[in-house]
Amino acid sequence: MNSLKLVQDEISGTLNLIDQDRLTELTDAFADRTRRWFVSGQGRSRLVAGMAAMRLMHVGFQVHMTGEVTAPSISKGDFLLMLSASGETPVSVHLARRAADIGAGVLAITTREDSALAAIANIVVAVPAHHSRQFGGSLFEQASLMLLDALILDLTHDDPAAYEVMNQRHTNLE
Repeated sequence: MNSLKLVQDEISGTLNLIDQDRLTELTDAFADRTRRWFVSGQGRSRLVAGMAAMRLMHVGFQVHMTGEVTAPSISKGDFLLMLSASGETPVSVHLARRAADIGAGVLAITTREDSALAAIANIVVAVPAHHSRQFGGSLFEQASLMLLDALILDLTHDDPAAYEVMNQRHTNLE
């Protein structure tokens, strides 16, 4: 068995099944560069959310990871981007509900459009990562990372200064 080919095929197949209209909604939600963004997830989904947050910061967005010591309070008009494969993770559902109650928008990336998280969210992007030969939620996490990296390309494709801004905002304390 060629494991690399298996992973490649699973990611490609999953990404091809994502609803393009939902991707457009997701991209449109990021149109206002002055809006503050909060990102979150649990476990490996949080790691993917962190990578997306880093890239959003690199291209000029005001972005914060929930639970970090420097994260401010979320407010009406802000948005929370939540990643949860099941859409039922108690902490993720709780954070989404709190954000919605405050008046912030909620965007969910999940495998389940019928989940508790999806019911709270303003926009749901379903990543159909249900049948995988990989461990745990690997396919969801991989596909979500690719999806969010593609989002960054969509957000910056008309911006000739995007790479310059990214280089200026990239950490220099390394």
